[in-house]
Amino acid sequence: MRRGRNDDRPKVNDEIRSSRVRLIKPDDEHEIVSIERALEIAESFNMDLVEVAPQASPPVCKVIDFGKYMYEKKKKEKEAKKKQHTIQVKELRFRPTTDDHDLEFKTRHAREFLTSGDKVKATVQFRGRDMLYTDQGKKLLDEFAASLDDISKIESKPTMEGRRMIMILSPAKS
Repeated sequence: MRRGRNDDRPKVNDEIRSSRVRLIKPDDEHEIVSIERALEIAESFNMDLVEVAPQASPPVCKVIDFGKYMYEKKKKEKEAKKKQHTIQVKELRFRPTTDDHDLEFKTRHAREFLTSGDKVKATVQFRGRDMLYTDQGKKLLDEFAASLDDISKIESKPTMEGRRMIMILSPAKS
């Protein structure tokens, strides 16, 4: 790896190794010139020569203030990152004997998750003789889904997987 140059930033002034470049001046004028002439033009404007499209033939260079260019680029990246949201699956666990207040509390949390764009995985865990009451678990999940039907849609209906009954809710498109 080379020292003295950060690889994630574009080449500037003397770092550009191409013999000819397509030059974009501050007044948006285009022309193909030698690298020496491009550096002279950049110097006459008291600005930097920045390689903006190195893969083009010939490479595209722009006469701009490098510090301002990097600031704007970082600002755009930060804005794009802020707008990104990765969808996560949040799990809420119940038992067949979960009381009404606990169900309301978990419903409130599920509502928060769904409004922020995340999916909710509702799981009813059956232990020991609880397996006799799978109908209660299904009723509990149906009640849970009904209380959230204004902001969610059922992605997968309640299904048994071993000693668990699982249902997945996803945010409804408004």
